[in-house]
Amino acid sequence: MDAQSRAKSGRILLILGRVALGVIFLVAAWSKLKPVLPGQSWSVSSVETSLAMFAMGVDSYQMVSSGTASTIAHVLPFFELVLGLWLTSGIGLRISSLISTLAICAFIYAMFSAWRRGLTINCGCFGQGGPPIGPKEMMRDGFIFLPLSIALVVGSFVVNRKPQSSSTGEAIPVAQTGG
Repeated sequence: MDAQSRAKSGRILLILGRVALGVIFLVAAWSKLKPVLPGQSWSVSSVETSLAMFAMGVDSYQMVSSGTASTIAHVLPFFELVLGLWLTSGIGLRISSLISTLAICAFIYAMFSAWRRGLTINCGCFGQGGPPIGPKEMMRDGFIFLPLSIALVVGSFVVNRKPQSSSTGEAIPVAQTGG
């Protein structure tokens, strides 16, 4: 495979990775905002109810005060929505991929902290319900989401790298293959 084919493959994988991670954040946001009561349609009050339910889930982690948990619960779904759209757009990919990696690390840390302290709570990552946090859930997130986001960060810095130019205006090759 020549350098041009590798670069094209890298760009395709980068697009697939950023869209996949973006969709994960969009689904996470949607699951926290969707109406939680059966038969309830989308409205401002249904979103407020969903956010109040999510605030109870955030508070169950016992990491911050109830007021701070409520603030996090009201901000986090919209942060995930914006981050998901930002990742899928590909604009400022280096920054959005770094932010997504930091967010995933923070989520995994919160899960680990709750599990280590013996709390029997569900993740709340994709809405209400689900199994209690345990090694299986942390491994799932750690082995699926984190490598994807790290690959996206690395890829965004490698694939989008522009050739360096010398002081004379000539392009200096980034890497040479030799033999």
